[in-house]
Amino acid sequence: MKSSNIGGQAVLEGIMMKHKDEYAVAVRRADGSIVTEKKTFESLVKNQPALTRIPFVRGIFQFLDSMILGMRTLTFSAEIYGEEEEKSKNPKEKRKESILMGLTVAASLCIAIGIFMVLPYLLTMALKQFVPSYTLRTLIEGIFRIGIFFLYLLLISRMQDIRRTFMYHGAEHKCINCIEHGLPLTVENVKKSSRQHKRCGTSFLVFVFLISVVLLLMIRVEDPIFRVLLRILLIPVIAGISYEILKLAGSSDSRIIRILSAPGLQFQKLTTKEPDEGMIEVAICAVEAVFDWRAYEAEQFHTSKPI
Repeated sequence: MKSSNIGGQAVLEGIMMKHKDEYAVAVRRADGSIVTEKKTFESLVKNQPALTRIPFVRGIFQFLDSMILGMRTLTFSAEIYGEEEEKSKNPKEKRKESILMGLTVAASLCIAIGIFMVLPYLLTMALKQFVPSYTLRTLIEGIFRIGIFFLYLLLISRMQDIRRTFMYHGAEHKCINCIEHGLPLTVENVKKSSRQHKRCGTSFLVFVFLISVVLLLMIRVEDPIFRVLLRILLIPVIAGISYEILKLAGSSDSRIIRILSAPGLQFQKLTTKEPDEGMIEVAICAVEAVFDWRAYEAEQFHTSKPI
C-alpha cells in the first residue's frame, strides 16, 4: 500500500473527495443521475501557509478546515434535493445560510467537547469516594469517553439515513484502498477492497481519546474547575498529536503503527458499511473529478497508463 494523500467524507447520498487544495462532491439525485461539483478549498490559514507545515500545529488547522469543509459539502448534498428552492433564494438569504452554517459548526464543536471531554470527567468525579487514586480515575475516565463514543455510534447507526451515509463512507474507503493497492478504479475492484482505512476520521477521534488519557496522566491539577478547563485547553494539543500519528499511519505499515491503528480500525466497523454498486459509482465519480489515479498508479506501481 502506498499513500495517495486523498481524503474524503460521506455526505447525503454522496461522497466528497479532497486532494491537496481541490475537492469534488458527487451526489446521487432522486432520479438516479449523479451530480458532481469540483472546487478549490481555501484554508482558514490561507494567508499563513507556513502554519500548515509545522508539525503538531498543522493538525489543529486541518481539524478545523475539515469541519468547515464537511458542513459545506453536507449542505451542498442537501441542496441537490431542493434545487428549485435554492435557485429562488436571493443573496441575502444565502448569506444568512452561510452565517448559520458557521454557527452550526461552532455549536457542534461545543456540544462534542461537552459530551466527549467534559461529561466523562463529571461521571468519573462521582466515583471519587470509591476510587481515590487519580491515576485510576483518569483511566476510568478514558474508558467512559470511549464507551460514550461507542454507544453514540451504535445508536445512530440504527437510523436508516445514517446507515446509508455509513455505506457511502464504506464506498469512500474502498475507493481509496483500491487506488493505494495499485488496482484499476473499477466497480469490481472497489467491491473487493477493504472498507477500513488507517487515515479515517474515526481513527483520528480514537487517537484523540487515547492521547487525552496519556496527557491527563502527565499534567495534573488539583482544583476541579481547573481540571475541566485543562480538558478543554488541551484539545488543540491533543488534536495536533493525533493528526501526526494519523498522518504517519497512512504512510507506514510498521508493527507499532498497526498496533496503534487497531482500535480505530475496529471502530470503523461501526462507521462504515458495505456499499452497493450505485454508491461505488458515485465514489468513483468523486475521485476521478479531483485525482488522476491512472497517473498515480503508473508512477507508484510502474503500471502503464491507459491512453
